Amino acid sequence: MTDNTSVVLEKRGQAFWITINRPEKRNALNGDVIAGIARGYRDAHDDPEVRVIVLTGAGDKAFCAGADLQNSGAAFAFDFSRPNVDYADLLRLAQNSTKPAIARVGGVCMAGGIGLLCMTDMAVAADHVMFGLPEVKVGVFPMQVMSLLQGIAPRRLVNEWALTGEPFDALKAQAAGLLNYVVPATELDAKIDWLIGRIVDKSPTAIRRGKYAMRAIAAMSFDESIAYTESQIALLAMTEDAKEGLKAFAEKRKPSWPGK
Repeated sequence: MTDNTSVVLEKRGQAFWITINRPEKRNALNGDVIAGIARGYRDAHDDPEVRVIVLTGAGDKAFCAGADLQNSGAAFAFDFSRPNVDYADLLRLAQNSTKPAIARVGGVCMAGGIGLLCMTDMAVAADHVMFGLPEVKVGVFPMQVMSLLQGIAPRRLVNEWALTGEPFDALKAQAAGLLNYVVPATELDAKIDWLIGRIVDKSPTAIRRGKYAMRAIAAMSFDESIAYTESQIALLAMTEDAKEGLKAFAEKRKPSWPGK
């Protein structure tokens, strides 16, 4: 286990847990939090035993309430000589991840927290959780969050959330495509464990190459993507995992994935 105060990194079996550890600040984002999450993603990818990443927030009050506005000067202080910012780099890092990530949302998820939610592949939330993009209430806008959110939720709903800044509940978030499951708070961890279990018994190579392909074809036309994917399935068939999977199917047994 690694604890840099703001973010706790912990390997639990084949899952790598990244926990924002600022419950007294509603797990708000600052430089240390962003750096800690990024380190967690990198550590998870460097460990071949890790099959899935879980991103969550400490306590039951908040997943992430967005940028830490207690020191607003620091929250929106930019080095204008840099063409990129750390939060945007974290979203880029997550988009290029080849290991699946699950958001465990046990408390309020607002502003930049929505971006963290969107950068994962799957999400489970407690049924009491409230969501929102309140940036317009303090004179800013969820700029970077839009880069991911508009590819997940219907445009009309995104317009309403961003332009009014008003909150919405977990069931509305699920209906909009932000969440896979909404469960009572007492069942949240069990649902996360169940979802992890449905990932780690599958081919790590197929998942890794599949995520890479999904990312690659996201901006392609149909003709481009179909040409790319027909070559990718041919390559995937040559992997050791594919050979083992087909052999196990024929022998009516569970596969033992080599991960190659």
